[in-house]
Amino acid sequence: MREGESVGQLIRQAREARDLSLEALAKELKLPVRHLEAIEADDWVALPPGRPRPLARQLAERLGVDLEFHTGAFQIVPGGQELEPPDPRRERLERIVMAVLTGASAVVVLWLVVPGPSLGHKPPPSYLVALSKPSLPPPPAPSASPYPVLGELLPEAPMNEQGLLVSLRAQDIADIRIEPQTAEGGPPMVRTLRVSEAWRFRVKGAFTIRVDNAGVVNVEVAGRRIPHGQSIGESWAGVFDGEGRWLRPAQPELPNEPIVPDEDEEVTRP
Repeated sequence: MREGESVGQLIRQAREARDLSLEALAKELKLPVRHLEAIEADDWVALPPGRPRPLARQLAERLGVDLEFHTGAFQIVPGGQELEPPDPRRERLERIVMAVLTGASAVVVLWLVVPGPSLGHKPPPSYLVALSKPSLPPPPAPSASPYPVLGELLPEAPMNEQGLLVSLRAQDIADIRIEPQTAEGGPPMVRTLRVSEAWRFRVKGAFTIRVDNAGVVNVEVAGRRIPHGQSIGESWAGVFDGEGRWLRPAQPELPNEPIVPDEDEEVTRP
């Protein structure tokens, strides 16, 4: 090698020494002839980006040019640092390790998804079984006994020592006023009920219920529904005694009207 020879010159000299034409070498390596011409002319710009170093190394190996011996000339060839060629033994070892890991993963998934006697199936832990059961037992059936049973759900009593149970439920907006008739019943209670709103309370002694827009309010006193018969927009007032009985106002009696005889009839006189 003469001082200052380039990679292109080294490859051209090696090709001519083996009496190979550019066309024959290009056909053997399945490369365009123009690429070989660009390499021998050191015209690296004419080659595709990233290909000068791989093509130069391929030609050098075919023609027996040791580029490791000509390091200074090869460093002039443009391109980044070439990756280390893959090691077949290392690749084979990596494939074996991946196959073992894949098989182990498949066995674990099969053991979790399809448990059975052959896979060492064990019953679930006791705490998981406990969580699957309902936390509270169902309520017992109502007893036919007149005396309450411990744990039995009983309906609210219509009358007890706290007073009469009054239940009001509105289908639309309505104003309610409760006026106790005794000092024991406490002060008046006023409330506005909204749509589908209920109001339940207890009153001691006699009292009066006054309802604005009574046609949209259902009234129950001491467990009995009160048919007030009012329409939407009409007011209603009901008086109740200490036992929860509705004291309806007495209907006024109509006076007896005298019977007027017809003109055609003859009036008998004594």
